[in-house]
Amino acid sequence: MLILVAALFVILGGSAVFTNALEHLGERLGLSAGVVGSIFAAVGTALPETAVPLVAVATGRGAAGHEIGVGAILGAPLMLATLAFFLLGTMALIRRGPRAAVDPEPTGLRRDLRVFLLAFVLAVVALYIPHEMRWVRAVIACALVALYVSYLWRTVRASKALVAEGHGTEADRPLLAGRIGLPTGAAVTTLQLVVGLGLIVAGARGFVVGITGISHAIGLSPLFLALAIVPFATELPEKMNSLLWIARGRDTLAVGNVTGALVFQSTLLPALGVLLTPWEPRFDVRLAMGITLIAGAWLLVLSRAKRIPAVALVLNGAAYAVYFAILLAHG
Repeated sequence: MLILVAALFVILGGSAVFTNALEHLGERLGLSAGVVGSIFAAVGTALPETAVPLVAVATGRGAAGHEIGVGAILGAPLMLATLAFFLLGTMALIRRGPRAAVDPEPTGLRRDLRVFLLAFVLAVVALYIPHEMRWVRAVIACALVALYVSYLWRTVRASKALVAEGHGTEADRPLLAGRIGLPTGAAVTTLQLVVGLGLIVAGARGFVVGITGISHAIGLSPLFLALAIVPFATELPEKMNSLLWIARGRDTLAVGNVTGALVFQSTLLPALGVLLTPWEPRFDVRLAMGITLIAGAWLLVLSRAKRIPAVALVLNGAAYAVYFAILLAHG
């Protein structure tokens, strides 16, 4: 338990350092808040978690390795679409009151969610492609990678117009490195960004150690561990960035950090799963993917409103509660 508490403080400190540097870097480069949140923040904090399925598939032996790989691939988007948005809504309610709303830049939000849902539907289709038809699976995997490349291009291309419309990244606080006497140029800003990310990763690793130790002590299966525990320990702590941004009224950065990670985790990693793991329609897998799609569709419906009620985001946590209850009941 002490490891978990210490890890949480490291993550919080790292998140403050990381978000501060990222805001200054985005402002210096003249990028929109959507690009900074959906690409730089999302990929930067999601990359460490990519190692879990990669290592599991590459070095895991037999069925256990494949189960951990598939679970880690699917557990991340499940957590992001449900619990991450639950936490954003909860933070908004705490900071802004019972009638709080979250107000991200709408075009980027809808683009992220549409790409995510399309990619995840392709991943679901791949579940039912027989292993003998490897070329079809390969085509789907290539389509998922191409979808992410296209997403990056469209997001960056839209940045200039969004900056002109007033959605540029602005740093409202001095660079933290400047407070200790360092120059506030591009090199120091980048160094602070790397230090912040390093602290987040170190804290997340400590969180993983604590959570994994507890899960092993109560005897959980590899797939359950990978679906429910590993993403909880790796994805959610690193989304502290979004909670800090929500608390400071930076809704586009906060939401983009989550939706951008959703796109990343629903394209490149499922492509790996389709090619290198059994990727079969087991009950646990179908349940996780079904709940994720429902939560994502709900978010897309919400994105059509001018402002998203925070209470509506809190409902995404109920989707995860339903998933967890069914998973436990099924055994």
